[in-house]
Amino acid sequence: MDDNRDPISISKSALAQFEPVARLSPSRLEELAAVCFIEQVSKNLDPTRMMNNGMQALYVVAGDLGIRYDNGNKVILRAGTDAAKHPVDAGRLKIKDTIALTPLEIVRIDLDLLDIMLTWDQLSGYPPAQLPETKLVKKEFKLDAASFNAFKLQNGVFNKLPAANIEAMFARMQPLEVQAGQTIITQGQEGDYYYLIQEGSAIVSRVKDPSQGAIVLAEIFKGAGFGEEALASDTKRNATVTMKTSGQLLRLKKQDFVELLKAPIINMIVLRDAQAKVASGAAEWLDVRFESEYAYHHIEGAINAPLHELRSYLSQLDNTKQYIVYCQTGRRSSAAAFILAQHGLKAMVLEGGTRSAS
Repeated sequence: MDDNRDPISISKSALAQFEPVARLSPSRLEELAAVCFIEQVSKNLDPTRMMNNGMQALYVVAGDLGIRYDNGNKVILRAGTDAAKHPVDAGRLKIKDTIALTPLEIVRIDLDLLDIMLTWDQLSGYPPAQLPETKLVKKEFKLDAASFNAFKLQNGVFNKLPAANIEAMFARMQPLEVQAGQTIITQGQEGDYYYLIQEGSAIVSRVKDPSQGAIVLAEIFKGAGFGEEALASDTKRNATVTMKTSGQLLRLKKQDFVELLKAPIINMIVLRDAQAKVASGAAEWLDVRFESEYAYHHIEGAINAPLHELRSYLSQLDNTKQYIVYCQTGRRSSAAAFILAQHGLKAMVLEGGTRSAS
């Protein structure tokens, strides 16, 4: 911030004055408003000097901004005018520098985040905030854009989803009305669907010892996905998920999940290339087998984070590193890589597992 003054929150209605922000759905506007603030800039300062390599859009909320372009031309951008509805994109517009001709109020928006929001809103068929909902809704049910939280989209598994697959995923997702107490998936069963909570919350539990009751592992809420492990690894369900409240789920058939989500996300790497990455310091080994398997034999330097406990290890992993995930065959490690991707971690799967390393 230019004046060391506390930033001021901005309302959804204020954001909706700008383009293309105004095209966002109401829930997306709410998300964006929560992370955007009005900055106050003193006269004669250059608010674009803090721009992050062209990855931010700057909007003038109040005051006059002087702009000088690379070719020497100068203009004055006044808040409230039609021109001020559009961003001061210093990189694209070839701006040399700017100056606050009066005290300014500005707001900066992350362009990558905004693009993700716009893409998913458009492909989901969700109506922009300023249009009646009936004009653009394509489905018999209304897909709540907030189910796909933009910050998860920017950092999680959907960030790796090719744009060409997004619309196909929406088209194939089925809405499912559910009741409190209803069991959605059962431990030990074959995996058939990937689920996303659109409304409501659910309890995840697991039976570790048949002589004892189920242990509650987590409570999950709107926007959370579940059921992916059995589909990514082609194994049986390792937990039971029961609705805590009534609500609505979106579900995707196993075949569609594999085609649209798993295939683009799970990247394989052969042993020789994996060894080179680790040797160079660009990656680290992650063994997702049971502790007993790890203790018996493991790749030197590998971290052990068993698949069934992987989520409890996430806070200990470094999101700046890439992990080469392995198991016996590549099956469990595929499921682990998907989980890591969901939480914004970079992972590749050792092709052939430990068999390829023997």
